[in-house]
Amino acid sequence: MGPMAPLAPTTEPRVEEQSALAPRWKVLLHDDDTTTMDFVVWLLVKVFAKEPEEAVRLMLEVHNEGQALVTVTSLERAELYVEQVHSLARPRGFPLTASAEPE
Repeated sequence: MGPMAPLAPTTEPRVEEQSALAPRWKVLLHDDDTTTMDFVVWLLVKVFAKEPEEAVRLMLEVHNEGQALVTVTSLERAELYVEQVHSLARPRGFPLTASAEPE
């Protein structure tokens, strides 16, 4: 092709590809034998802004499966969620555990 040939169209990266550059982190809740179901539902509504029906579904998943994926977010936000879960559960005598891991 000569210098006057039309250039092939360029495509901009899609938003999904751009956000994929920043690693995403999964926030998980883990089951234990002490934390009450009511507390887990309350926590999911208050801390994670889940609708009550979704909070109950996630609580049952934690109870039945041993853990549940609650949200996927940035590392900083995931770490904050883990801290919030622990700081709300411990004073109430609940050993509820949250963790963050790469998606």
